[in-house]
Amino acid sequence: MSSPRLPSSLLIALTGLLSLSIAMGIGRFAFTPVLPMMLHDGTLDLPTGSWLATANYIGYLLGALLCAASPFWQRYWRGAAWPPARLVHTGLAATVALTLAMALPWPDAWPTWRFLSGIASAVVFVFTSGWVMAQLAQRQSTHLGSMIFAGPGAGIALSGLAVMGMVQQRWLASSAWIAFGILALLLTLAVWRTLDSPMPNAVCPPSSPSASPHNESAGQSTPPTAQPGDNTGGTLEIGLLAVAYGLAGFGYIISATFLPVIARTVLPPSPWLDMFWPIFGISVSVGALLATQAPRTLDNRLALLVNYLLQAAGVLLSIFWQTLPGFVLSSILLGLPFTSITFFALQEVRRLRPGQTASLLALITALYGIGQIAGPPLAAALVEHTGDLARGFDLALGTAAATLLIGAGLYWLMFRRWPSTPKHPTP
Repeated sequence: MSSPRLPSSLLIALTGLLSLSIAMGIGRFAFTPVLPMMLHDGTLDLPTGSWLATANYIGYLLGALLCAASPFWQRYWRGAAWPPARLVHTGLAATVALTLAMALPWPDAWPTWRFLSGIASAVVFVFTSGWVMAQLAQRQSTHLGSMIFAGPGAGIALSGLAVMGMVQQRWLASSAWIAFGILALLLTLAVWRTLDSPMPNAVCPPSSPSASPHNESAGQSTPPTAQPGDNTGGTLEIGLLAVAYGLAGFGYIISATFLPVIARTVLPPSPWLDMFWPIFGISVSVGALLATQAPRTLDNRLALLVNYLLQAAGVLLSIFWQTLPGFVLSSILLGLPFTSITFFALQEVRRLRPGQTASLLALITALYGIGQIAGPPLAAALVEHTGDLARGFDLALGTAAATLLIGAGLYWLMFRRWPSTPKHPTP
């Protein structure tokens, strides 16, 4: 009896890309372009929209922590670990159901739907990463691994372009949620069978956030670890890294949540107002692919410094150059570092603590999540305090840019105080 035919490496990578497009681009970030539609329909106000965004970010944080602890809770629940593919199936199915549920006229339930959607997004992200990397490793095709992390940006771009057409056709926000739910369903059906594919050999991928794009399976060589001659800062440097990374979570999230709303506040009506979010998504995908091609000799802290400065510039442009070209450039500068920041931070974690990567990743992920959670309520509070939408958003964006600049300063301090020994690629 012949064994079942295994899917190709390219199909595995495309399956991962689509899975992250569903969970992140639709399940997590479709809310951003739909929010102006919901405001226009009068189904919510800005403070309520901020709370819905915050609920999603809280769910994502909890989901990431649950994934980090999965070896423990799976051991005591039903006595056996769930295969990563089953967890991805569950997360994708939940994303479809929760996206469709947002179309229901039950505003009191919306925070719950967004909270659960955040958990589902985190589960799909972590376990899809591990499943794809293990599958590609068995096929000796790890060079395709970086493809999947263009998925979130692709989903963001797709949702943004779809909303453009919906706005022009005067769709209601509830119809948009139904359309995104159907799209998520179709994409889920497209990847479902491939996710059931057996391993050529039994390999259990990591189930913590370290199962991420940022490892050797994504087309990178194993990053260098701190050597005995390196002047590492020990616990202090780890603490500064965690704080700086947490600042990034706050620094980008106000723009990533309210970009279409901010543009509509300060610019005259134009079809371009709906293009900024797709441009952001495309830039996220490009940045993800560029980050994986960075030379191995590049100091992660300098790379992070540059990425923070780029993102801070993108935030400041939306304050000081409030024109169509200004918002286009702002969207690009916000999107390009989005994945790169995570990439280089995780590489630095693995360099400093190769034996404690999972626990330290849980710490910095938690701080990043707390930064995300703090952003939308602050923006809503400043808008309410000033009584002016444009001025309130300017203050919130200025605060976000300042946190990114502080983060960049922390990386410069770490680089100057604890220089690493130059690394040379292995021939």
